[in-house]
This record gives sequence, C-alpha cells and structure tokens, in this order.
Amino acid sequence: MGQLETYLIAWMGFIRSYRRPIRDEAGYTVQVVILTAIFAILAIAVGAIIVSKVLAKANSIDLNGNGQ
Repeated sequence: MGQLETYLIAWMGFIRSYRRPIRDEAGYTVQVVILTAIFAILAIAVGAIIVSKVLAKANSIDLNGNGQ
C-alpha cells in the first residue's frame, strides 16, 4: 500500500469519527416532539377556556330588550 492510500484511509477515518457525533441527535428529536405535544395540549386547553368564557358571556346577553 502506497503513501497516498495510507493518507486517504487515515483521512477517511478522521472524517468518519468527526461526523459521528453530528448524526447522534435521536434524544434531541424525542425531546422536541414531547415539548411540541405539551405545548399543543396547553394551547388546546387555553382555547377551550376562552371559548367557554366567550360563550357564557354571549349567552348572558338579553336579546329581548328587557335588560334594565
């Protein structure tokens, strides 16, 4: 094996070991999915509270004109 081949094999090993931590992001992805689900649930809960308060206020409006 020549000097160029040895150099290329060493360089490819270095690049492979350098890029390995970049591909290991599985835990980060799971964390983002869980946080996104939590925020979606919170947004739905806040929306339901607002809708119920608006509907309660709208149902309390007297449309017959006897509100004095």
